[in-house]
Amino acid sequence: MPEPSANEAHQDARRSAHAHAATLKRLEKSSGSLAAQAIARMDETLSWYRAMPPENRSWIGLVAQAGIAAFTEWFRHPDAPQAISTDVFGTAPRELTRAITLRQTVEMVRTTIEVMESAIDEVAAPGDESVLREALLVYAREIAFATAQVYAQAAEARGAWDARLESLVVNAVLSGEADEGAVSRAAALGWNSPEHVCVVLGTAPDGDSELTVEAIRRAARHAKLQVLTGVLGDRLVVIAGGNDNPLHVAKSLIGPYAAGPVVAGPIVPDLLAATRSAQAAAAGLKASAAWQDAPRPVLADDLLPERAIAGDPAAREQLVEEIYRPLEEAGSALLETLSVYLEQASSLEGAARMLFVHPNTVRYRLRRVTDVTGWSPSDVRSAFTLRIALILGRLADGDPQS
Repeated sequence: MPEPSANEAHQDARRSAHAHAATLKRLEKSSGSLAAQAIARMDETLSWYRAMPPENRSWIGLVAQAGIAAFTEWFRHPDAPQAISTDVFGTAPRELTRAITLRQTVEMVRTTIEVMESAIDEVAAPGDESVLREALLVYAREIAFATAQVYAQAAEARGAWDARLESLVVNAVLSGEADEGAVSRAAALGWNSPEHVCVVLGTAPDGDSELTVEAIRRAARHAKLQVLTGVLGDRLVVIAGGNDNPLHVAKSLIGPYAAGPVVAGPIVPDLLAATRSAQAAAAGLKASAAWQDAPRPVLADDLLPERAIAGDPAAREQLVEEIYRPLEEAGSALLETLSVYLEQASSLEGAARMLFVHPNTVRYRLRRVTDVTGWSPSDVRSAFTLRIALILGRLADGDPQS
């Protein structure tokens, strides 16, 4: 018979020096059969385990074997610091935490511990039953903490990845580069393509941006909105879906924003069109300083005159197409009456004298202006918007009187 090597002799010496060497030796011999019993018990009692593909079941089997082997090593050196999570769960790929829930992992660990506990009388040397049972109880606590740590680390990694993915989507919408790739990323984040989408912009508060983002998500859940959000520089950006009233959306989400203007872009049909809403909101946020009495939040469309003066071509086009052109098509009388009325400091009598008509005629035409454009000439703010639209319309037509 060949003589044992130096390493084997050293291991034998360490085993013999162990306070419960006989139990340890029997535990080492039984580890394979205990793992097989644990897998059989899981197959018998856990329906989700039976329904899993063979590859995942094999990984779970390896985890069970690693858990029993780690207990054996832990029983050999109970006072030595050990990373149980690495010893047990390090044998499985990271993707397994996505395929198996925390509840299922707890059931797997519980089943394995129950199998080991039921075999204590057979594995423990005479007189060591209570020692082994107590050691198993302590190890079960440690493996529970290790399980929680593995899933916490996996959740943290997924959260960091999701945050980067969400930031890419939000930045693509703001920069006008949203495409099908952005839609796919948004879908991976749980965006279910709601029919009504708008973008809300404002100043981000100081402090941890993650706390701000979480506050937006809480507000969105309360308002039953879907959101994609992020802090880009000093701006807090929210892409919200699920409501066709942008002002209502902005009011529902305004809490986490810092002091200052909050601007809601117009409603668009989907995420690909959200760039239009984002650009309107960004232009409105830039021009909001010109309207110091603006409400908070304010619609980007309510800032059309300030946006046009600040050089926003979309606002200029919108004012011409939605106000000037409809008035032009409705007849020259409406344009002429509105122009004279505004030039006469919104005086019905003054406009009537200039037009050589009765004040009631002026009043009737002004009501028609409201019907055609949606803006009332008698309201100071609306009158300002109408005046800017007239100026831009004349410039577009090349009117020499402009």
